[in-house]
Amino acid sequence: MEIKGKVHCFFEQSGTFKREFIKLGIPAEDYDIQNNFGETDHTDDLFKAIEDAYDGKQSLWDDITPDDLIMAFFPCIYFCENNQLAMTYHHANYKNLTMKETTDKIMERSRNRQHFYELACKMLAVAKMRGHRLVMENPWNGETFLKHFFITAPTMIDKNRMLRGDYFTKPTAYWFVNCQPTYGQSYQNDKPRRKIASLPPGREAGICGEERSMISPDYARNFICDFIIGKQQPHTQLTLFD
Repeated sequence: MEIKGKVHCFFEQSGTFKREFIKLGIPAEDYDIQNNFGETDHTDDLFKAIEDAYDGKQSLWDDITPDDLIMAFFPCIYFCENNQLAMTYHHANYKNLTMKETTDKIMERSRNRQHFYELACKMLAVAKMRGHRLVMENPWNGETFLKHFFITAPTMIDKNRMLRGDYFTKPTAYWFVNCQPTYGQSYQNDKPRRKIASLPPGREAGICGEERSMISPDYARNFICDFIIGKQQPHTQLTLFD
């Protein structure tokens, strides 16, 4: 696709995708309520912005145009496989709790998941209603909640992100709204099981933490070129996505 405006990176504070878009000559800015990396350009409450836009109120969405693109790394904490396990009595988190305390914790988690689910649905609906181009990302590994219960199927699934230079295999789904992906293969290694990138110094991967969700600059660049702007790179072979 051609991006005549700018890219709005929702729920990104690392600056990874933002910087790679800028390197490719496309203006981009980060939006997140936190600024742990010193890269967030707009410390906005995106959840409130989604609610306001859905209800027809003034919000940051009013400054986004159809020439722009929204890349939304929507929080996965209540959708991931680990959260599915935490919806059962047998989860390790509850081993020292009473039956009522455990049940209350699970019901609280269920309510939180419903709230996040509605926000994700509303975000896609706002983009559809306003004619905004949006790409939403969320994990697709294991028995994730969205795999069985989301309002629409993903447009594409990247089954092995390490092929494009990421830190983990971590299958990931992408929903494209008001746009379609291009398809390229910017593979950086013909041995996908070998680790081809390292986390930044001082960071280790947790189960579902900030480090686990980090994306390498190589992967960001290759994803943008393969699926957003259709740019062929020296290590690219344009073909149908596998």
